Amino acid sequence: MDIKKIKTVGALKKSGYQPKTVKEELRANLIKKLQQKETTFPGILGYEESVVPDVERALLSKHNILFLGLRGQAKTRMARLMTELLDEYIPCISGSEINDDPLQPVSRYALDLLATQGDDTPIHWIHRSERYGEKLATPDVSVADLIGDVDPIKAANLRLTFADERVIHYGIIPKSNRGIFVINEIPDLQARIQVALFNILEEGDIQIRGFKLRLPLDMLFVFTANPEDYTNRGSIVTPLKDRIESQILTHYPKTLETSLAITAQEAEIDAAQKAMINTSDLIKRLIEQVAFEARSNEYVDKKSGVSARLTIAALENAVSAAERRAIINQEKNTQVWISDLAGIIPSITGKIELVYEGEQEGPYQVALNLMDKAIRTQFIQYFPNPESFKKKRNTGKESSREEENPFKAVIRWFDNGNSVDTPFGLTDKEKIVQLYAVNGLHPLVKKYFSKANEMETALLMEFVLHGLASYSLISKKMVDNRIEFKDLIGSMVNLGGLTSGAEDFDEEES
Repeated sequence: MDIKKIKTVGALKKSGYQPKTVKEELRANLIKKLQQKETTFPGILGYEESVVPDVERALLSKHNILFLGLRGQAKTRMARLMTELLDEYIPCISGSEINDDPLQPVSRYALDLLATQGDDTPIHWIHRSERYGEKLATPDVSVADLIGDVDPIKAANLRLTFADERVIHYGIIPKSNRGIFVINEIPDLQARIQVALFNILEEGDIQIRGFKLRLPLDMLFVFTANPEDYTNRGSIVTPLKDRIESQILTHYPKTLETSLAITAQEAEIDAAQKAMINTSDLIKRLIEQVAFEARSNEYVDKKSGVSARLTIAALENAVSAAERRAIINQEKNTQVWISDLAGIIPSITGKIELVYEGEQEGPYQVALNLMDKAIRTQFIQYFPNPESFKKKRNTGKESSREEENPFKAVIRWFDNGNSVDTPFGLTDKEKIVQLYAVNGLHPLVKKYFSKANEMETALLMEFVLHGLASYSLISKKMVDNRIEFKDLIGSMVNLGGLTSGAEDFDEEES
């Protein structure tokens, strides 16, 4: 039988309908999913062994939930996905502002309607997607916004006194009755407003001004917040925190693989871009590594966090940078080069909060430093660590090595006065010609990646140049929409200073 064909309270009673609370619904449907080994929170990656089990235990315990975590940790998404654990449809008395259950009404409106119409009282069905309310806590939120207040206009129109319950204008919480209600960033809510939530969480009812009204609400509350120790904006009032039964800590992806999967899932790459642009695994890993570097960087405010949205936006920008270049050069296909990562700088600067030293350094320079550190970290996953070939000054003599330095020919080429000047707008063919001109670069890549095709090889050749620069073995300078690679000592001399960094590198004099 199609339950939506039931239109009256009488027909609902004959159908055998039994009222359930929201928390009972969530518990029962969660148990079914667990028994059938279904994914309870689809699309949530990296939380399978940590946050998700905590949430499942909280729902089985019929607890209200507080998610504590830094920005971009899928707190709100977890809350929104809980609606999938509700029954698909529930009946409500037609016209009720607070979704009264036909067999257990609580509002004056519903009680009066049932008293006059009895079993003929009309009902309607609400889909689970409509049983979700959300409010971002801001300092200007009032008790009236959340819970309700006396409406003088309603009193005048209905010719009622202020003592009549029908003059109440309900806030967003009562209107979300029999559903899930989320308050994001609860510390931003003024303390006196947080106090107004005490009775709802403890007794399950609301109180409005001087009314003797005790209106029991059936709800699951979910709150989100930064950990109290990490926020300067406010805190959660201790008695309110005490009334929230389960407090669950969220976290950023613990591995690069998880971070890659999240970005791949969330990034919105146009179909036309996918057909035109090839984005290698190397490029994706470099982008993810930027976020990992930022989360531990001394210039970035760790209390604010670095959202997963950074890598999502960065990947989209990197693909668009390659697409723009291809369109200008009238190329039908291309790949994302490492030089295209200059296009992700706006995605980085807009997603990190800097400490005082970082502000002094400047957002742009910090972004460049993060990209350089990401290249340095990932470089040794593809090629030998250049540090292992530097001179080890033990008693003033070089230590012996079993393996010859693979980067020797490339660095010598630069030391002989050669340079590579790559404008960002080069065609693929022009870039490949430049890379092949560097003596020893192609053999080096082929030594470690013999099965790579021409474009993959060229990308790895470019990666070697950026990697050697990140290890201060050659110099890299980004100016006027171009990148210049030169020998390290020559560059320092041109800048009016000398460094001994390259002298430690094990290289025979030509």
